[in-house]
Amino acid sequence: MLDKMIVTIGIGEMAGVFCRGLLRCAYPLFPVTRKQSLAEVAQYIPHPYAVLVAVGEADLDNILSHIPKTWKNNLILLQNELLPSSWESHAIYQPTVISVWFEKKKGQDYKVLIPSPVFGQHASLVANALDNLAIPVRILDNKEQLLLELVIKNVYILTTNIAGLKVGGNVAQLWEQHQEFARYVANEIIQLQSFLTGQTFDKHLLINGMVTAIQGDLEHKCMGRSAPARLQRALQQAEAGALHLPILKEIYAKYVNT
Repeated sequence: MLDKMIVTIGIGEMAGVFCRGLLRCAYPLFPVTRKQSLAEVAQYIPHPYAVLVAVGEADLDNILSHIPKTWKNNLILLQNELLPSSWESHAIYQPTVISVWFEKKKGQDYKVLIPSPVFGQHASLVANALDNLAIPVRILDNKEQLLLELVIKNVYILTTNIAGLKVGGNVAQLWEQHQEFARYVANEIIQLQSFLTGQTFDKHLLINGMVTAIQGDLEHKCMGRSAPARLQRALQQAEAGALHLPILKEIYAKYVNT
């Protein structure tokens, strides 16, 4: 069984869900905490079956910069705001990536919005683990499908979070009562995603994907505690690309930088 050892980096709420599913599949797990050195762990487990990177998006870049070379081909990523540049900038080219469409909050069990798409060599492993918890997963066929799914997730998160800074409430209220405003925000987010990926996307397809997610949990709150940081990060990325995003700048000036 040791040849099936899965290293898990991060032991938060989301990691707990994945680890529970993996344990039900009888995979042995080796958790790595913030206080442990990845390089030292790699001396004892140089070739794990998989490495689940379950840290928050704010910590991902630092973790990937310290991933041991022998682990790079076995990563599983699950963070929000992922794009290929997130891992390719660290010379990581074939991770398994899941666009997570369920939430897990402290003191509550997980809540599914819609099925979560996954692509990569460990896609079946992820799907089987989550299936043990009755969490639906869709295995994708190629990288192009994965990119589209990641962008849809980014449009949903960034649009609802950033628009929520102004209007508050839940996603149903945002779409029913402030749809024109939400579309303005979404269009600027899509412009940003196109710059970050170097790709052109069908806006209607992305908006429809966002609406599907909204309908998956109508009471989902728009503005989480990460919203101000997400807006600030988006504006920094836009500045790097000399993008003109007036709605995002106005929201930042009125509701964040006050």
